Amino acid sequence: MAMLFPFVMMFAIFYLLVFRPQAKVRKAHEQMLKNLKKHDEVVTGGGIFGTVVNIKEQSVTLRVDENVRLEVEKSAITRLVKASQGGAA
Repeated sequence: MAMLFPFVMMFAIFYLLVFRPQAKVRKAHEQMLKNLKKHDEVVTGGGIFGTVVNIKEQSVTLRVDENVRLEVEKSAITRLVKASQGGAA
């Protein structure tokens, strides 16, 4: 029983330092993806900046330049650069 205690403590420390913060980051990312709306400015995992023009169940269409649109998977969006204004159409 005395040998089991150090392993339990190591797992508890590992959980507090790794798993829990990672779960918080994942939850925040999922919330950001869920709250995406048109005219939000985002960055993809590949470093492409774009403006959201259409949102589907699994993908998002981004305008990256005049007459250039890319359809990317939602999970490819890594961060929100600028949220759209509520009154902007």
